[in-house]
Parts: sequence; C-alpha cells; structure tokens
Amino acid sequence: MIKLFKELTKGIFKENPVFVIVLGLCPALAVSTSLENAIGMGIAATFVLFFSNLIISSLRKFVPDKIRIPCFIVVIASFVTIVELLMAAFAPLLAKRLGIFVPLIVVNCIIMGRAEAFASRNKVLPSIMDGLGMGVGFTLALSSVALIRELLGNGTLLGHNILTNFNPAGIMVLAPGALMTLGILIAINNLIKNRKK
Repeated sequence: MIKLFKELTKGIFKENPVFVIVLGLCPALAVSTSLENAIGMGIAATFVLFFSNLIISSLRKFVPDKIRIPCFIVVIASFVTIVELLMAAFAPLLAKRLGIFVPLIVVNCIIMGRAEAFASRNKVLPSIMDGLGMGVGFTLALSSVALIRELLGNGTLLGHNILTNFNPAGIMVLAPGALMTLGILIAINNLIKNRKK
C-alpha cells in the first residue's frame, strides 16, 4: 500500500513532469493562457495516461520488443481519440480553444515516457498509480502556470474579473510570459528541494 502511494505521489512532487523532469512543455506553454484551458488539458492528459498505462501494463508480456513502440502509439492514440470525441461532444468551446494540442497528446513525451519507462515494465496497479500521479502532477503544473498568467495577464480567474483597478500585463498571455512564469516556478521548485536537502 505504501509503495502504491509513493507511485501516486512521485508524479505530483518528486518527479513532476513539468517542474522536475521538464517534459510536456509544448502544451504547458501553449494552453496555459487560462486556468480553464489548463484544467481541461490536464484532465485529458490524465485520462490518457491512466488508461494507456493500464492497457500497456496488462499487455506487456504479449507485445514483442520489436513492435513495442508502435503498439504503445496505437493504444495511446485510441484513448486520445476517445478524449477528443468526448470533449467535442460535451465541451465544444474547450475543444476549440485547445485545438491541435488535444490530438498532440499522442506524441506527448510524458505519456510515451511513462509507457516505455514504467508501464511496460511494471504490474497493472503500480502502472495505474504512476499514470494517475503523473497526470495529476501535470495538471497541477499546468494550472499553476495558467493561474499566474491569467491573473496577471487579464486580471481574471476562470473568466471572472478578480483584480479590479488593475492594469493587466499583456506580456503574460504571450509566449514570453509563459516562459518567464515557467522558469520562475521551476526555480522556486528547485530552491525548495535544495533547502530540504
């Protein structure tokens, strides 16, 4: 039980995909202009991570090494298609805002990395916890970046005007603002880790 809890929490803190491993930066920078986009993207990636880890771990003994990567891509692409269709049906505005970044989950380094490095080598339950933890960690990282960018760039939070009498910093909703925010958050994360040591 303790091992499963460690597998779950490592993706949130110790091996956070964005702040520690520095993977999945393309969606982290592109869709983090608003908190709603970030949460939507995070949930989509978590869904794909969870179910692809489950299937890949279940089939790991039956897939030959020579075709393992194409098999992983087929499994991941299947779940990305499910997410894309569900999003188009139940959250069409979010699907439109996220655009090409939802289909690009198929080649997201976090998902391929977890499939190759963890799910293909471990049992089902630890793989599920790994996928869930990495997904939650990715969602929290995206949401942190988006919260700062939306608040400082628009003065809003989830579309609601929060900062009145505030002159928004337009750079925060542009690419340089994304890079600055991400860099500062990675630096803060490293500072906290170094102080603990």
